[in-house]
Amino acid sequence: MAKDQSSRRDFMKLAAGSTLVATLGPSALEAQESRSVAPSDAIRIATIGMGGMGFGDTRTALEVPGVEFVAAADCYDGRLTRVKETFGEDVTTTRDYREILDRPDVDAVIVATPDHWHTQIAVDAMRAGKAVYLEKPMIHDLEEGPDLMEAEKETGQVLIVGSQRVSSVVYEKAGELFRAGAIGTLNMVEARYNRNSAIGAWQYSIPTDASPETVDWKRFLGNAPSRPFDPVRFFRWRNYWDYGTGVSGDLFVHLFSGIHFALGSNGPERVTATGGIRYWKDGRDAPDVMVGLFDYPETESHPPFTMSLQVDFADGSGGSQEFRFVGNEGIMTISGAGVSVSRRAAEGEPGYTIGTFSKAQQEAFLKEYRKKYPELERPNLSESGETLYRSPRGYSDRLDHFRNFFHAMRTGGKVVEDATFGYRAAAPALLCNQSYREKKILGWDPERMQRT
Repeated sequence: MAKDQSSRRDFMKLAAGSTLVATLGPSALEAQESRSVAPSDAIRIATIGMGGMGFGDTRTALEVPGVEFVAAADCYDGRLTRVKETFGEDVTTTRDYREILDRPDVDAVIVATPDHWHTQIAVDAMRAGKAVYLEKPMIHDLEEGPDLMEAEKETGQVLIVGSQRVSSVVYEKAGELFRAGAIGTLNMVEARYNRNSAIGAWQYSIPTDASPETVDWKRFLGNAPSRPFDPVRFFRWRNYWDYGTGVSGDLFVHLFSGIHFALGSNGPERVTATGGIRYWKDGRDAPDVMVGLFDYPETESHPPFTMSLQVDFADGSGGSQEFRFVGNEGIMTISGAGVSVSRRAAEGEPGYTIGTFSKAQQEAFLKEYRKKYPELERPNLSESGETLYRSPRGYSDRLDHFRNFFHAMRTGGKVVEDATFGYRAAAPALLCNQSYREKKILGWDPERMQRT
């Protein structure tokens, strides 16, 4: 009880009055960038996998002062042509990522390939002496996690997993509010990441020149099952288990990353998921609707709670994202570029249901009840209301994520999402897929990072 009262006081200090609107300021790393970067401190990067994420990540990385783009690899020739059109003729391009790892002028690589290549390329890159920005999910199969963590430890290279919510000032503020007791005792987390568009459902465009001549199909397949050239599988790989990790690996992992960062959690101990291909019956084998339920154990950072995650690729509302932390005294919601807290003052007394008691027993009950709950006691209405925090206009958590990555490279500091954090976010997402396919509840040890 004393802890709850202390948390309530902490929250009231954060939000004096019933309503407070604040804008979060620039990050510390952004402030440091005001200093010029010497040419000798320049970081030269290469990107492996030049699809949408590859181009987006490269552009964001180049917003950080002192970063140069020198090479790119992809299995489709058209993307390599586009690299030169976009970033200049001086950028070296190749189909073979190993040529990039052999270059002494490459300090770091961005790995933005299909998921089934993540572990192999990241491990090869670290062993070649390169720092690695590895797109989420960190792994394609659950068993790959220990291999990546071991390679990170053995080589001492900087590795950051690309789930940018762990660098977000919004999620940082959400964690601060939670620890201050903004919603009382947490018991439920609800999140949705719905879409209603063809591109949002991974119906990516296929170029007219796609052929065995312009696409290195064998290299793309890697360790995936062999099959004849198929441009749909190449350009829409997220739809297939052989190369992707479905909606859970693409979207649930963002939600896991955010909640683990905000709450200081290592993950759930029980996972179950259901769903199916409801609308996008285009040959895919990954579902377009998935709902997952997760039980989190009690830790020093948070009480036990249940989380529900939902993705729907045919949401008639137009699609939406929302993350709700539900406690006994309020709800904290992360939506868009801000976080809000709606509180309802706790009842001053529990109430009673004595209508079916005899008149004498009602009088006896009320006499004892009023000794414990004086009639004048009322809820503290000053704690009701909504608290809203917004990030600055134009703020980018992805940019802050890259700032953290390059800062760690320059200073030897730590990243916000290393391989261990990345594995703890990816594992429950992949367990969703196993639960969906096996139609059963799965156990997970979030501390030891093992199936139970």
